[in-house]
Order: sequence, then C-alpha cells, then structure tokens
Amino acid sequence: MDEDRVQQINNIKLGKGSTINKTLQSSSKSGNPKEEPHAPSNQLKSGLLGWYAVCSIKELEEDKPYFFTMYNEPLMVYKDKDSTLRCIKDLCPHRGASFRGGEIKDGELVCPYHGARFSSTGKCTNLGRITCNHIVDNNYNNYAAKIHLHQYLCKEVGDYIFIHYTGSAKTNLENIEEIDNIETKSLDTYGFKTNEYAYEEVIVDFKCDWSRIIENHLDILHLFWVHGDTIPDTDVNRDVITSFNQEITRDNNQIESKYKHKDKDKSEFIRIKFLPPGRIIIYKGQPEESRYLQVLDHIPLERNQARVIVRHYRRFLKNKFLTDLILFKNLQHRIFYKVFAEDYLILRTQTFNEQMGYIEKDNVKLLGEDKMIQYYWDWFKNATNEDKPWQLHPRNEYTNTVHDELNMIYPPENDALAKKNIRSLIVKLALRVLVPIGVVIAIL
Repeated sequence: MDEDRVQQINNIKLGKGSTINKTLQSSSKSGNPKEEPHAPSNQLKSGLLGWYAVCSIKELEEDKPYFFTMYNEPLMVYKDKDSTLRCIKDLCPHRGASFRGGEIKDGELVCPYHGARFSSTGKCTNLGRITCNHIVDNNYNNYAAKIHLHQYLCKEVGDYIFIHYTGSAKTNLENIEEIDNIETKSLDTYGFKTNEYAYEEVIVDFKCDWSRIIENHLDILHLFWVHGDTIPDTDVNRDVITSFNQEITRDNNQIESKYKHKDKDKSEFIRIKFLPPGRIIIYKGQPEESRYLQVLDHIPLERNQARVIVRHYRRFLKNKFLTDLILFKNLQHRIFYKVFAEDYLILRTQTFNEQMGYIEKDNVKLLGEDKMIQYYWDWFKNATNEDKPWQLHPRNEYTNTVHDELNMIYPPENDALAKKNIRSLIVKLALRVLVPIGVVIAIL
C-alpha cells in the first residue's frame, strides 16, 4: 500500500452519528481488553514496558525517598551523594526488609532494620557498584562483594522522574538495552517549549484499573456531560453539547486526535495526543504556539490501584507574585480535585464490570466518536498479550496486603487534600482582607 493511501486511511474525519469502518466494527465491538487481540495497521511500537513518568522531581526534596509500586513491584526513588537519581527495588538485600522508615544520609541509603548503608562508588554513570558497607564481620569482604541493590534506569526529563520499567531490576545497569526511547515521551520532542510555560500540578490515586483512566482521559467529549458544571468554560457544558469533525493521525510513537467544530467556522476545539505506555497531552493549536496544555501521566501501581500526575501548563499568568496574589494555585487545585471526584465512580464501576466480564461482545458498542478509544484498546490488548506485565510479579490469595494500604496517598474519595486546599484558600483570602485593614488602622 503506498504512503498516500496509508495517510488517507489514517486521517479520518468523523462526527456525531458517523459510521465506523465495517472491518474495524466487526473485528472489535467493544473496548474490552480481554477480547482476543488483533493487529491494526500502524501499530504503536511501544508496549506496556518502557519509560514511565512516576513522580515530579520536587518529591525528592529534603533527601527523602519516594515510594511507589509498578505492576505490583515495590520500588523507591532517591538521590545518591552525587545527586544521581536511583530507582531501586524496595528490598534490602541483607534481610529482605523494606526501606520505608529508613533515611538518606550523606547520599547513602540506610535500612531501618539493621542500619545497613548502601553507597554508590565509582563514576556517576557506573550504576552497578552499590554495596553494603555498614554491617561488618569477619566475612565482610565476601559479603560486600556479592550484595547489591536491584535497580532500574532512572532519568530526569522536564522536572519529571522517569524510570525504565522492564519488570526485572538489575544489579548492573551499564549494559542494559532500553526497550523504549525516552525522547518519544519528552514534550520538547513534539514542539512544546516547556521553558516558556508555568504550571500547576496535582497527584491523584484511584482504586481502579489504570487502563480505564487512560480511556477516560482520551474521551474528550465526556467533559460536556460529566464536568460541565465544574470546568470554568462556558463552551463546555450539557446545554451546548455539539458534534465535531475528528481527524486522527498515527505513527509508531503516538496517536493524535484533532477535534474541530462542524458548524460555525469549523475552528479547532481541542487536540489530544497519546504517547504509550502512559502519557496523554491535551492542547489546542500548534504545539509551539499553544497557550495551554494539560499533561497526564498514568502509573499502574497494582491491579486495582493507579496514580495520575496531572500538570496544567500555561503561557499566561506566569508572574509568581500575581498568581500568588489571586490564589491561582488554590483555585486550580480546587477544580482538579472536583473533576477527579466526578470521574471516580464511573472508573470504579467500569473496572468492576470489566473484571466481571460484562464489558464483552455486544454489551457495549463504540461509536464513530470513539475511534481514538478503539485505536487505544487495539494497542493495549496487543501490548498486554505480548508483554504480560501483571505476570511479572503475580500475587495470590495469601499475599500480604501491606502495599495496598501504603500506596493510596492521594485517593479521590479521601477529601483531606481538597479540604486542606480550601482551608489554605480561606486563610489566604482572610489575610488579603485583614492585612490592608490593619495597615490603615496602624496609620490612623
């Protein structure tokens, strides 16, 4: 098939009520990842293993480690004495304890169980020589030569910490071949000049399947119905629901959908870009000119637990004094928390219905507007079938649930963070009123 024909197929314009290609419709009638996978054209080359953004660099302030899980495997990220990022399996090789409750002292990792210290030696690029140098006995030299922390490649890109997750941590990372190119996840690669933006960030944890959250964030049209009363945009609410022309383009690294109004001047409404395995970018216009973009990174913690890092980048209101004065951060966070709370019941019930086998065969049907969702599930089903990520660290009915409890730091149903944000907003508003009054009284 020549390139013009491929491009013609990939640039598909669909509006409300439009018909999906019959071949696609018959080969996959639902978005259920349990169905037998098939390989569509232009299959994304990245699978479910590769580079994931797992946290913001600010999470490592004050020499504190950051704990999380990936596909059931407990991990932690920290900086060593050379400020080199390390991602290790949360397992002390001395007696198998967790490093939770330990500390980073002079760049060395200290286990809370027996005080074993793990230090980096050699060049900063030599990630393989990490050994215990604290527990000393007559056999220390033999012991130290054999004990190592198990690690994953870890890099900072755009204030995010990325790990190269393969499901098999290594004691020596020097000769590791990367499954995935981290440049394909970088915002700058796609023309976004991130140094020209300011941003706000929140982290939210969900008790549901992470693939359903990605589907939800790819479904731009649910904003009108679910979040119309929350998002401060008069063009996004239930009363103005409209249909769009949809242009979808795909290559080896991404799927992108551009939505344009069918009426009026057929202007662009929004664009959404999926970068597997877990990054979504939402913006409008050309990347180098876009005034606003939202970046969502999805982390599969456990079977029914997922974390999402949300950033809203903007070219406007970049002055920190002004944004602090008008309480922009607090107001943005208030919207973030409410939006995710509105989605939460939907995501949990979808996860339940999928796990019960209800989202199969003719129980659900995708429409023309769902074509990007269809492409996403095509990729996800094939990637799951090939990589089998949940089989890398499987659990059984006897597995201890300690990490189930420790993982959920930012759950939507726990409104403590939202209440804390509101309290902060009220206090700051009160100070803005009382301080000028106090100054006037003092002058008088």
